[in-house]
Amino acid sequence: MNDIHKHDVPRWLRVVLRCDRAGSSWYIGTGFFFAPVLAVLSPWPTLTTALWVAIALAGLWLGLLGIAMATGLAIVLRRNGELDEDYWRSILDYPDVSGGTARQAISTNRHSRPANV
Repeated sequence: MNDIHKHDVPRWLRVVLRCDRAGSSWYIGTGFFFAPVLAVLSPWPTLTTALWVAIALAGLWLGLLGIAMATGLAIVLRRNGELDEDYWRSILDYPDVSGGTARQAISTNRHSRPANV
């Protein structure tokens, strides 16, 4: 975080953002599993109800994470803060680009041309 102060961003926001990201991917991924399982378990209403309750609780948890995420981001905006690219990259597990110099590979072959020529 280059130009934002550490106190502008709540400490819990990073955890909420990471949990929301991981929970959403699991929720979508397990949806492909739950669809055929619900079809197989449809003759047993008790098991079908239990599965729907588990799906609903996971959805409720993601909804609460969404509310917490919106609250944290609103706190940052209210303090006139800004989340720079390095902060978002740390949430998404991308490497830090501010410190390093990324060099492109340059071809030394004299017969090579750019693709758009």
